[in-house]
Amino acid sequence: MIVHHTTTYRVRYADTDKMQYMYNGNYLTLFEIGRTELLRACNLPYAELERDGYLLPVMEARVFFKKPAFYDDVLLVECTYKVELKPTILLQYRILRGDELVAEGYTLHTFVDNESRKPIRPPKVFFTAIEEYGKTHGETEEA
Repeated sequence: MIVHHTTTYRVRYADTDKMQYMYNGNYLTLFEIGRTELLRACNLPYAELERDGYLLPVMEARVFFKKPAFYDDVLLVECTYKVELKPTILLQYRILRGDELVAEGYTLHTFVDNESRKPIRPPKVFFTAIEEYGKTHGETEEA
């Protein structure tokens, strides 16, 4: 199953650099917003995962820049997760201005126990929440 969520973000003046482009490091912040809102849409806010003793650190991140974003642009942050029974979670992102691709990339995560700080398998609650969301907002791989 593949699940998607789209979040809207308006580029603030503080997001831009001297060239008037959205600063490159802010794209990773948009990725964070995208994945946080995907989890929230799945009725599993990240804060709840933390309260339950789970952390989800970024192990790897990559951004491919296609076109610059500018102050006051309205961007769509698409976050996609293909459900796989693996210890790692791969989230993919597309940042669009209308139909125009601004950037794309991914983040790779693993669940970590908050006390031991050691990697653990994704908790059942994670897959249950994703599966429930996927019933109305997902697609099968054949789609």
